[in-house]
Amino acid sequence: MDAAEKRVRTFARVKPTADFAQDMIKFGPDNKSIDIYIKKDARKGVVNNRQTDWSFRLDGVLHNTSQELAYETVAEKLVSDALLGYNGTIMCYGQTGAGKTYTMTGATAEYKHRGIIPRAIQQVFKAIARSVDSFITVRVSYLEIYNETLCDLLATTTNSGTGDVQMAVVDCPRGVYVKGLSLHSVSHEEDALNLLFEGETNRVIAEHSLSKNSSRSHCIFTIYIESRCRAFSDVRCINSKINLIDLAGSERLSKTGSEGQVLKEASYINKSLSFLEQIVIALADPKRDHIPFRQSKLTHVLKDSLGGKCNTVLVANICGEALHVEETLSSLRFATRMKWITTEPVINVTCDPEETVRALEKEIVLLKQELAMHNNLANRSLVTYDPLTDVQIAEIKSQIHKYLQGAIDEIEITNVRQVQEVFKQFKLIVREQEHEVEARLRSKYALIDKNDFATIAAAQKAGVVDVDRHFLGKQHRRELGTRTTPISPKPDGKKKKSGKGSEHSKKEETRSYVSGRELEAPLLSKSQVTIPIKDLDVKERARSEDTTNIDTQPSKPASAEGSQRPSSPPSKPAAFEQFKEECGREINRIFKENKSILLARKKRSCTVARRINFIKQEMEDIKKALEAQRQERWQQGEYVDEMGHLIIDEKEFLLIMKMKDLKEEYRAAYAELQDLKAEIQYCQHLVDQCRNKLIAEFEIWYSESFLIPSYVQKALKPGGNIRPGMIPIDRVTRLEEDEQERFERLQELELPAGPESASFYKAKMKQDQRHTYARAMSSLGQMQKKPGHIAAARSKAPRSLLVT
Repeated sequence: MDAAEKRVRTFARVKPTADFAQDMIKFGPDNKSIDIYIKKDARKGVVNNRQTDWSFRLDGVLHNTSQELAYETVAEKLVSDALLGYNGTIMCYGQTGAGKTYTMTGATAEYKHRGIIPRAIQQVFKAIARSVDSFITVRVSYLEIYNETLCDLLATTTNSGTGDVQMAVVDCPRGVYVKGLSLHSVSHEEDALNLLFEGETNRVIAEHSLSKNSSRSHCIFTIYIESRCRAFSDVRCINSKINLIDLAGSERLSKTGSEGQVLKEASYINKSLSFLEQIVIALADPKRDHIPFRQSKLTHVLKDSLGGKCNTVLVANICGEALHVEETLSSLRFATRMKWITTEPVINVTCDPEETVRALEKEIVLLKQELAMHNNLANRSLVTYDPLTDVQIAEIKSQIHKYLQGAIDEIEITNVRQVQEVFKQFKLIVREQEHEVEARLRSKYALIDKNDFATIAAAQKAGVVDVDRHFLGKQHRRELGTRTTPISPKPDGKKKKSGKGSEHSKKEETRSYVSGRELEAPLLSKSQVTIPIKDLDVKERARSEDTTNIDTQPSKPASAEGSQRPSSPPSKPAAFEQFKEECGREINRIFKENKSILLARKKRSCTVARRINFIKQEMEDIKKALEAQRQERWQQGEYVDEMGHLIIDEKEFLLIMKMKDLKEEYRAAYAELQDLKAEIQYCQHLVDQCRNKLIAEFEIWYSESFLIPSYVQKALKPGGNIRPGMIPIDRVTRLEEDEQERFERLQELELPAGPESASFYKAKMKQDQRHTYARAMSSLGQMQKKPGHIAAARSKAPRSLLVT
């Protein structure tokens, strides 16, 4: 068998029973083989050539295994491959009552008894939560095949009207799908489990001699996974699906004695399973050209799962009792045949046709523009339609610098790509100039974030800005009594006596200040304001003076301080300034140190970046000079020495050595720039962390100092039982936690399997509530038909269920 070729993996799961026939069924030491022995029937005489022993080799035998171990053995790898783009199918096959539904769906009574489907859903959403590079969308569907009729088990949960559409199996180039089957998008594990439990309640089941809740139909639960890379989310897409199939149980009519509707269902089930076995035999035969998939609805739906490019796993559920040995042999024979089916799984990668068309249309437009320009400029040199080379880009950049310096009057247009590169280079030049202007402004002005309460409060205290965070002119600050240094002093110190003259000088003064603002405005973000550095010095002096005044004032008694508490809380900027000088002094100091280190690293990074750009420009100039030297040497003739080495002149040698030195310098500067970027990122993280810590501590201090009630304030005093920082603000300023929310939170902590089982139990609780409500409504509807019993029914029904 070829190494790239794969086969269907088959497992046998033995139903645990007290009457296990140990003398008839033996398992191999490696748990991959089953041997069955039957004693000869003495009643058939001495000559009896009937076979009495069988041996079956599978990929694994699950005997007395838990649901978790069964999932890890059968489905975990298949689901992991499905997340990578491979289709997967898991199918449970066996006689009625052998445990197929328990293996596939499990029991909802306890979390540990979950089956393959709930565990696969959990694995998918856990992988989505860990995924960073991909954007994954999940959809589910639930199909039932009952008496050769397709039914949508989730049709009642949608309002799209798909339940009225005639369902049919359709072949298409991308595979087989069921027309009219509803697909439901799910974003959480709980949503998918809700749909699973809702579909389980709509399945057709009946009481049977071998099982009280026997499934009378084939059910296929499908998980559709669509993964898009965040970097290429518009075009590339990976699609995969996981078919989880719970087949109806095969049964011998002579043994079970089924009658009526159960007999009719059994005949349809056995017929479809017989067709399925014929498909398996045909697929295992390499000489067969035609596979009759259309014989039944089940085989048609499973066309991709059996004969397609799909990872397929079969679980043969068998009974270990001697009474059912014939059905056990039949199931194991089917598993052996399935093992010989070969598959070739591939990743399902598709490209969005709409985005592909848009990209091609854009390319066509560009090529048309190139051709039109070539026709218009036919008298010039031949137009190239290839992307620009590094030499051409360097030439364009040189022409732009000459154009800006006035050396040339215009730039000759050759093609569209050249025009685009010209605009790109202009944009880079403008950006460099903006950075230079911003650097010059930073040397004269300080930028303040509007969300930085501390600096805003200091600026207000210094009289630089007003309460509404608007800048105050020099005249306004004089009126407020703030002594500041003029922003732009005038050499002319003459005084204007008339009012008109004073107004004129005031306008001139304001205009000079605004002109500086107009120069700076395009370069600053809306969340930043500027304050002259001189005003910041005044602010620091004012702060130090206030601190000195506070230290020289005599201390007041605590009672007087409490009596002077303001009736309304102060503004947050002023309170933040007070907090920084008192409780948050240490955090504020660390914050300032980290901020200064970050600023130093950024300045160094800008210097290194400018140096790198200068080196690159110098390397481009040397490269052009070397090219000119080589052209001149080639025209004049090249000379070689006795050893055959090329002889070059001293000028070219010096250029080569200088280019070598520049390359080494460039590498060193680039390495330093990368290190600086890493340091800046780390320092920025520290600054943000300190800022968040400072603001969080301030919010707690502000709330406990000014917002909490008076009786709680008494407990916060030195003699009280509560110290500051112990009272959460949400317990003071908001209502208490809702009882239902508290119950759900405690329930998640007390669940048997921890928080991971919360989605499972929540979905189960919602399903139980729907069942209770449906039963109550049904009984209430029956009671309403009898007027004499309506009052009694209302008195017994829960209050929340009384709906008229």
